[in-house]
Order: sequence, then C-alpha cells, then structure tokens
Amino acid sequence: MSNDRMVRVNELVRREIGTALYRVVTGEQIDLSVVTITRVITSPTFRDARVSVSVRGDDALRERVLKLLRRHRGELQETIAKNLGFKYTPKLHFEADLSIEKGDHILDILHGMDGDVPGAGGGEGGEPA
Repeated sequence: MSNDRMVRVNELVRREIGTALYRVVTGEQIDLSVVTITRVITSPTFRDARVSVSVRGDDALRERVLKLLRRHRGELQETIAKNLGFKYTPKLHFEADLSIEKGDHILDILHGMDGDVPGAGGGEGGEPA
C-alpha cells in the first residue's frame, strides 16, 4: 500500500475520532476541550490503530481521560466503521502523547532565559558591563 494512502487513512481516522468524541462521550465529568487527538498510526492490515492523545492538565486527568477513551473504544470504532466505510475497522489503542507538554516546557525555559542573556538588555554597544 502506498505511503500517501496510509497518511490519508491515518488523518481520516484521526479527524473522525476527534469529532466523534463529542457525540460518543456525553454525560461524563471531563471537559473534552483539554483533549487533542494528535496522531493515529494504522497498521498496514487496518486491524489496529495506535491513537496518540494529548491531555492538558495533570497526570491524574490524563489517566482519567485515557480510561474514558478506552471504555468508549467500541462506540468510537462503530462510528468510524459507519462514517468511513472501511472494509476493516481498526481496533483503537489509546496512548498518552506528551510531546505538546514537552514543547511547552521547553518554551517556558526559553522564555525564562530571555532576561538572563548578557548583552541583550540594550546596553552600550551590546557589551556586557
């Protein structure tokens, strides 16, 4: 199967899960605005798909969201099957994606360094005192 087709399939599944979350996961005490489906990697056989999920918040919230997604996995798979019409519907495997949090942490470090750079304060000729 061509790589371009797998990229398109992964993106379709990612978008479908993202929109289906608001229809399937209702009545729960979790604000879904903190949840982002960042990536889907579907196996070449379409039998399995790893779904990377980013959750803004602490570790406890992340675990609650992952449990919730795993509990509603069947309903999400049914929605994918109905809306995308694949021959095989992949079994979804949810995993935490920490890349956004790591990026935010690096940006915080860089932001904190802005005031610590010698010569960046606009002194005479940019020379440190």
